Amino acid sequence: MTETQTRLDGRRFVLLMYGVIIGIAGVLGVVLGAFITMGSAPRLFFLIPLPPTALGFAAYGMVTVAVGLGIPLLLVIYLSERLDTETARGKDT
Repeated sequence: MTETQTRLDGRRFVLLMYGVIIGIAGVLGVVLGAFITMGSAPRLFFLIPLPPTALGFAAYGMVTVAVGLGIPLLLVIYLSERLDTETARGKDT
Protein backbone atom coordinates (compact mmCIF):
# COMPACT_ATOMS: atom_id res chain seq x y z
CA MET A 1 0.00 0.00 0.00
CA THR A 2 1.34 3.41 -0.88
CA GLU A 3 1.55 6.45 1.34
CA THR A 4 -1.21 8.24 -0.60
CA GLN A 5 -3.73 5.44 -0.08
CA THR A 6 -2.99 5.36 3.65
CA ARG A 7 -3.46 9.11 3.96
CA LEU A 8 -6.80 8.98 2.13
CA ASP A 9 -7.95 6.10 4.29
CA GLY A 10 -7.13 8.14 7.40
CA ARG A 11 -9.05 11.14 6.12
CA ARG A 12 -12.06 9.00 5.29
CA PHE A 13 -11.98 7.49 8.76
CA VAL A 14 -11.78 10.90 10.45
CA LEU A 15 -14.62 12.28 8.30
CA LEU A 16 -16.70 9.19 9.00
CA MET A 17 -16.15 9.60 12.74
CA TYR A 18 -16.99 13.31 12.44
CA GLY A 19 -20.28 12.43 10.75
CA VAL A 20 -21.09 9.74 13.30
CA ILE A 21 -20.47 12.12 16.19
CA ILE A 22 -22.70 14.77 14.60
CA GLY A 23 -25.37 12.13 14.04
CA ILE A 24 -25.20 11.07 17.68
CA ALA A 25 -25.62 14.70 18.73
CA GLY A 26 -28.71 14.92 16.52
CA VAL A 27 -30.23 11.75 17.97
CA LEU A 28 -29.56 12.95 21.51
CA GLY A 29 -31.16 16.29 20.63
CA VAL A 30 -34.29 14.51 19.39
CA VAL A 31 -34.43 12.41 22.55
CA LEU A 32 -33.88 15.43 24.76
CA GLY A 33 -36.50 17.49 22.97
CA ALA A 34 -39.06 14.68 22.86
CA PHE A 35 -38.84 13.44 26.43
CA ILE A 36 -37.70 16.35 28.54
CA THR A 37 -39.77 19.50 28.79
CA MET A 38 -37.58 22.55 29.10
CA GLY A 39 -38.68 26.06 29.88
CA SER A 40 -36.52 27.92 27.38
CA ALA A 41 -35.80 27.36 23.72
CA PRO A 42 -32.21 26.83 22.57
CA ARG A 43 -30.45 29.74 20.87
CA LEU A 44 -27.93 28.83 18.22
CA PHE A 45 -24.71 30.83 18.79
CA PHE A 46 -26.69 32.98 21.24
CA LEU A 47 -28.36 34.67 18.24
CA ILE A 48 -30.78 32.40 16.41
CA PRO A 49 -33.74 31.19 18.47
CA LEU A 50 -34.79 27.62 17.74
CA PRO A 51 -38.12 26.07 18.69
CA PRO A 52 -38.12 24.01 21.90
CA THR A 53 -39.05 20.87 19.97
CA ALA A 54 -37.21 17.67 19.20
CA LEU A 55 -36.06 19.05 15.83
CA GLY A 56 -34.96 22.34 17.39
CA PHE A 57 -32.78 20.57 19.94
CA ALA A 58 -31.45 18.19 17.29
CA ALA A 59 -30.46 21.11 15.04
CA TYR A 60 -28.87 22.89 17.98
CA GLY A 61 -26.84 19.84 18.98
CA MET A 62 -25.75 18.98 15.46
CA VAL A 63 -24.68 22.49 14.48
CA THR A 64 -22.94 23.13 17.79
CA VAL A 65 -20.97 19.88 17.64
CA ALA A 66 -20.22 20.31 13.92
CA VAL A 67 -18.74 23.76 14.48
CA GLY A 68 -17.04 22.85 17.76
CA LEU A 69 -15.28 19.87 16.19
CA GLY A 70 -15.06 21.22 12.66
CA ILE A 71 -12.92 24.27 13.39
CA PRO A 72 -10.11 22.31 15.12
CA LEU A 73 -10.37 19.62 12.43
CA LEU A 74 -9.94 22.21 9.67
CA LEU A 75 -6.96 23.64 11.54
CA VAL A 76 -5.35 20.20 11.75
CA ILE A 77 -5.94 19.62 8.02
CA TYR A 78 -4.47 23.01 7.14
CA LEU A 79 -1.41 22.54 9.31
CA SER A 80 -0.75 18.98 8.14
CA GLU A 81 -0.94 20.01 4.49
CA ARG A 82 1.32 22.97 5.14
CA LEU A 83 3.87 20.84 6.98
CA ASP A 84 3.77 18.24 4.18
CA THR A 85 4.45 20.99 1.63
CA GLU A 86 7.37 22.39 3.63
CA THR A 87 8.78 18.89 4.18
CA ALA A 88 8.57 18.17 0.45
CA ARG A 89 10.35 21.47 -0.32
CA GLY A 90 13.10 20.59 2.13
CA LYS A 91 13.68 17.26 0.44
CA ASP A 92 13.94 18.89 -3.01
CA THR A 93 16.84 21.14 -2.01
